[in-house]
Amino acid sequence: MNGQPISGASAGFGSGAGIGAGGGGGRGHGRGRGSTGVLALVLGALLLLVTACGGGEAGKGGEDEGKGGGGQAVGNTASQAVVTVAPKDGAKSVATSGALKVTADKGKLTAVTVQDDKGNTVEGKIAAGGASWEPLAHLAAATKYKVHAVAKDADGRESAKDTTFTTLVPKNTFIGHYTPEDGSTVGVGMPVSVNFTRGITNPEAVENAIEVTTEPSVPVEGHWFGNDRLDFRPEKYWAAGTKVTVKLNLDGVEGRPGVYGKQAKSFSFTIGRSQVSTADAKSHTMKVVRDGKLIKTIPITAGAPSTTTYNGQMVISEKYRVTRMNGATVGFGGEYDIKDVPHAMRLSTSGTFIHGNYWASSGTFGSANVSHGCVGLRDVRGGWDKKAPAAWMYNNSIIGDVVIVKNSKDKQIAPDNGLNGWNMSWAEWTK
Repeated sequence: MNGQPISGASAGFGSGAGIGAGGGGGRGHGRGRGSTGVLALVLGALLLLVTACGGGEAGKGGEDEGKGGGGQAVGNTASQAVVTVAPKDGAKSVATSGALKVTADKGKLTAVTVQDDKGNTVEGKIAAGGASWEPLAHLAAATKYKVHAVAKDADGRESAKDTTFTTLVPKNTFIGHYTPEDGSTVGVGMPVSVNFTRGITNPEAVENAIEVTTEPSVPVEGHWFGNDRLDFRPEKYWAAGTKVTVKLNLDGVEGRPGVYGKQAKSFSFTIGRSQVSTADAKSHTMKVVRDGKLIKTIPITAGAPSTTTYNGQMVISEKYRVTRMNGATVGFGGEYDIKDVPHAMRLSTSGTFIHGNYWASSGTFGSANVSHGCVGLRDVRGGWDKKAPAAWMYNNSIIGDVVIVKNSKDKQIAPDNGLNGWNMSWAEWTK
């Protein structure tokens, strides 16, 4: 190929030489030979240069084209990964548990984000190997969610899926009434107690939706009393100064078939100083110990032989500067109805109190048991005497303080009779 253009050029110049020879003899001939040689060399060099350059570019272009074409084909080829989201896009009345799941076929999930319409993120976990993702907790009811999921195939190409769905609107709901109050300072015996407005038949789901955290950290476990009450406590009394935070993430929890929680609330409280008082029904005295030190010994009267006081660990759950005590409300008929009992603090749901007593003679306290099951301390009518033992005890006690009764000729108080779960061993509590 390269030889033909040079030969063609020489033939052309040969014709020119012939014309030159006919017109001017040797001079024309000589010029024709010289021109032919030089021009032929120049043209040949140019043609070689053009051919070399052209060939090089073509080769280079061919290579780049092959590489570029191949790279472009990989880059533009759709990912083989297929992302599937359940429930389907636009679904309504979706169950709050068990319905949401993201999967990847021919690839691995790399990111999944689920948010409600307020921007709150649903925590979840991608399974080992990246084949699926599921939420770590239930969803809220009557809420719209957005799902964004990304997966990669074996070549690293991404595939994404975006969907929305709305959870069901429950017809029947429940909430939990809790104690202690948010922001309160309580005694070392105060449990977290939640009473539900509907009987719970799915206790595991409900308990998992309640989180109790402490600072400093201490293990806290829940225990069910029946199907409508759940209490939380540590193994031993709280340490003074502990800060406790409770999160009720009940919104959307199916506590029983067709009945869903509608509560999402947090509250916190602080454990104050430690105060544990021990009332000895045999010696008719009560010793008050604060932060490990005995600070006062008080004469008392406990339950009479026919109406003895429960033994056991009891927690002050309510305080009344003055209250009415009617025997008819606790099974004693019309035996008593005192409208102005001073300095009363509740120890049980069934009616056990530690309170002021102005109607018994002063010599009774410290020497005899005459009450209908309460722990009585000397007081005056109206509770005006701040130096009276009952007034002192009332003013130096807070909700959550512990009162232990011992040596009474009665049984131990039931753990669910008041906030008195401390009467169960840790093994029983966590069973």
